[in-house]
Amino acid sequence: MLETGTKAPAFSLPDQNGTIHSLDEYRGRKVILYFYSKDMTSGCTKQACGFAERYPQITEKGALVLGVSKDTVASHKKFEEKYGLPFTLLSDPELSVIRAYDVWKEKNMYGKKVMGVVRTTYLIDENGIIVKAFGKVKAADNPQQMLDELD
Repeated sequence: MLETGTKAPAFSLPDQNGTIHSLDEYRGRKVILYFYSKDMTSGCTKQACGFAERYPQITEKGALVLGVSKDTVASHKKFEEKYGLPFTLLSDPELSVIRAYDVWKEKNMYGKKVMGVVRTTYLIDENGIIVKAFGKVKAADNPQQMLDELD
């Protein structure tokens, strides 16, 4: 996990519509950047729907939400449409941003060691500095936790 007080690594990734987004375009706004393992899985769906439910309050506080996983643009589009997600999902199949943010780790899955995304959320300030970093977050609790951090 990256340290607070450091500059957030730059990125340029496609969203669920194929539009390229970079961190620089969000200068002047707070960004909740969350990394999750897979579209349509129970934990990731709980987390995404929690952010969707709180999105009006998050934007009122001058922030936005960006979700990142290694899923494809097409998978993100289905996920967005099925759950009515109002925020941007970024596709990182090459793991470039996932690795830059140090969330690609060895995990235990059913007793086997596998590599995967560790659910992690960063709060990045208006100047592109990481001000909060939360690793191994609980999917259901993380959206409210991040909303509270905006106060």
